[in-house]
Amino acid sequence: MNTEKFNQFLSQISKESLAVIDVQISLESYYPIAISSQNKDLLQFDISSSSEWETYIKLFLEQNKAKVAFGGYLEKRNIYDRSEYFKNQLENEKRNIHLGIDLWCGENTKVLAALDGEVHSFKNNKNYGDYGPTIILKHQLESETFYTLYGHLTLASIEDIKIGDLVLKGNIIGYLGDSSVNGDYAPHLHFQIIRDLEVNFGDYPGVSSEENITFYKKNCPDPNLLLKFLV
Repeated sequence: MNTEKFNQFLSQISKESLAVIDVQISLESYYPIAISSQNKDLLQFDISSSSEWETYIKLFLEQNKAKVAFGGYLEKRNIYDRSEYFKNQLENEKRNIHLGIDLWCGENTKVLAALDGEVHSFKNNKNYGDYGPTIILKHQLESETFYTLYGHLTLASIEDIKIGDLVLKGNIIGYLGDSSVNGDYAPHLHFQIIRDLEVNFGDYPGVSSEENITFYKKNCPDPNLLLKFLV
């Protein structure tokens, strides 16, 4: 199935928004946020500090009368400059284009399976600025196989699961971790769709360089095709 048809297939899975965090938080409490280099607010604090990020997110939510701030697909971000894990000397090889949607909210928020599936893999990705505890689910719908990735979880989220565990849409698969385990970020969920996981296990790039973005745009479709936050 080509990219356009696969994107249509994803969009048609559900007419309603598919939940990936606690359904007790209504969609009316969601508010879009940009953390790209275009957001001048980010010049007002130390973006390398997770505690200052938490303060900023908390204030942002309060000002917008929201409980969840979301966004970030294909967003070009400076935040990754703080980590050697993402840096590169050449600008076009710098990994700074975000491939998922982030949902910024409180630590220990429930994380839910977007669709029926099974646990493909899980891992604690410990690099500074990385996902921390991560779960990848495998989904088979009609003749299509694809994956969803849930990053920045608590350690407990990956302690009592096994590869092959079956999950149903809406099942709690974990909880959001704090900065001590989630790669040193303010608490949030990184949610990403992946067509071909290649040889990856419990991990998959969530950020692309400019030189590789054509491939990743095809392999990691817009999560909003399922989440439908901006329809």
